[in-house]
Amino acid sequence: MDSSETWEIIIGICVLIGVYILTRRYHAWRMARAYNVIVKDLEQKEAMDPSSAVDLPYSRQNIFRMGTRDYLPKMLQYMTAHNIVGVTADGRHYLSHPKVGRPRV
Repeated sequence: MDSSETWEIIIGICVLIGVYILTRRYHAWRMARAYNVIVKDLEQKEAMDPSSAVDLPYSRQNIFRMGTRDYLPKMLQYMTAHNIVGVTADGRHYLSHPKVGRPRV
């Protein structure tokens, strides 16, 4: 193995690491955007407690959906699991905390 092959391997590994880091940042950015969309949506609909809860169209994942990945249902599940968004018995959603911190995008 000569010097040029060694540099090609090193550059290839660096490119793979760079692609991995960029895809992780992209997914984190998309999740933060989905978080902001959900909070904004619930604030606009004034869903701040169980009595004012609303039905969200993206609350259920569509297994037959074609196209790009939809981050809204996954983020809504995360927010529900961490008690940021509450769910009523009939499946409507509301903000559990009136002043929810928003992630940086």
